[in-house]
Amino acid sequence: MEALITPSLADMGYELVRVRLTGSEKKVLQIMAEKADGTMTIEGCTEVSRMVSALLDVEDPISGAYDLEVSSPGIDRPLTRLKDFDRWAGFEAKVELEQTVEGQRRYRGKLLGLKDDNVLLQADDGNRLELPFSGVRKAKLILTDELIAASSRSG
Repeated sequence: MEALITPSLADMGYELVRVRLTGSEKKVLQIMAEKADGTMTIEGCTEVSRMVSALLDVEDPISGAYDLEVSSPGIDRPLTRLKDFDRWAGFEAKVELEQTVEGQRRYRGKLLGLKDDNVLLQADDGNRLELPFSGVRKAKLILTDELIAASSRSG
């Protein structure tokens, strides 16, 4: 799905943040996208929705009926790309890994950026960790006053 959507999004000036298909009886295809500067407007969501709908009508990669949802990543956004962990360094995040590292799979702490392909995190207990990006199951920013302030300055 990413390979199908990404080139057209790029042509329109958007970056794909996440694609997720959920539901079994009532399927929902969720597309999160943003401009390179991290912004997304309602008009942008509409524009992306129209493009993705047309593309999916032609390619028909999903069997059965589904609803299409296009949105911005939001303030407590998922961290899905390597560059997200660098861009949001200094902010609090939750990271869940596929495999345990140092005896656990779930971490919470301040993002410190990247070292090669590892996510640097200062855990709430003060430990500095290097978590393999390739092993990240899911990650997202945590809504804090600092994140709200930073988002209102950039938005």
